Amino acid sequence: MAELAKIDFEPLVRSAEHIQAENGEAALGYWQDAWIRLKRDKVAMLGLGTIIFLLIVAIFGPMLSSVSYADQTLAAANQGPSAAHWFGTDNLGRDLFIRVLYGARISLSIGIVASLLNFLIGVTYGGIAGFMGGRVDRIMMNIVDVLYSIPVLLYVILLMVVLKPGLTNIFIALGIGYWLQMARIVRGQILSMKEQEFVLAARTIGASRRRILIKHLIPNAIGAIVVTLSLCIPDAIFTEAFLSFIGLGVSAPMASWGVLASEGVTSLKAYPFQLFFPAIAISVTMLAFNFLSDGLRDVLDPKMRR
Repeated sequence: MAELAKIDFEPLVRSAEHIQAENGEAALGYWQDAWIRLKRDKVAMLGLGTIIFLLIVAIFGPMLSSVSYADQTLAAANQGPSAAHWFGTDNLGRDLFIRVLYGARISLSIGIVASLLNFLIGVTYGGIAGFMGGRVDRIMMNIVDVLYSIPVLLYVILLMVVLKPGLTNIFIALGIGYWLQMARIVRGQILSMKEQEFVLAARTIGASRRRILIKHLIPNAIGAIVVTLSLCIPDAIFTEAFLSFIGLGVSAPMASWGVLASEGVTSLKAYPFQLFFPAIAISVTMLAFNFLSDGLRDVLDPKMRR
C-alpha cells in the first residue's frame, strides 16, 4: 500500500457559521449577512453614503437658509458662482444653490413615492397572478403584456397631458405606469417557489392562501423586490426630470431638477453654470442609486451570492 503523502490532504476551511456554532454564538440572519457583505462593497457604500447625504441636505438645507427658492432679486440676475451665491443666480436673480436643494426635495420625493406605489401595486398584482396560476394568471399577465408593449414614458406623458402638470399628478402618473416590471418579477419569483416543500408544509397544517402568500412567498422574494425598487427610484427621478424639461412636470415657481435644467438650456451659451449644477445633481443621484442597486443585487440575489 502506497504511503500517503502530506500533499494528499488539505485542511478544512471552516466557515463563519461553523466558528460561531463552536463558540456558542447565534448564526447570522439573512439581513445581517447581507449588510456585512454590502459593507465590503466600497462602490455600493459610496452610493449609499451619497444618497443619505442628499436626503439630509434636501430635508434640512432649505430650512437653514434665510433665502427662499422663489425670492427674486432682479439686480442680481445671472451672476456667476460666488461667496454670496455658491451656484450663481438665474435670470430672475433667484439663488441657484437653494433652488437645487429644493429641487432635490421634489425629485427624491417623486422617486420614493413612485417606488412605494410600485411596491404596493406590483407586488400585490404579481403575487396574486403567480400564486393563483392557471387562467387567472394568464388573464392578469396578458393585461400586463399589453401595457408593457407600450413605452412607459409614452403613456406617462399622455396621462400628464390629461391630468395637467403638477406634483400630485406626477405621483399618479408614475404610480400607474411603473408597477409592470415589478409585477413580472414578483410573479416569476412566486411561480418558482410555490411548489417547494415549505409551501406544501404550510398547506398541510391548514394555512390559508393569503397567509401562504403574505407570510411565506413574498418574504422569500424580498431580495429581488428590494433590488427592483432601488432601480425604480432613479428611473422615476429621470422621468420626472424629462417631463419637467418638456414642460409637463411641476409648475413654476417650484423647482425640480428638470425645471432647472430646462431653464438652464435657454441660456446655455451665455451662462452655462445654470445648466451645469442641476445636471450634475441629476447625474450624481442616478449614479448613486445605480451603485447601490448593483451592490444590493450582489448580496441579495442567490445566484450572485454563490
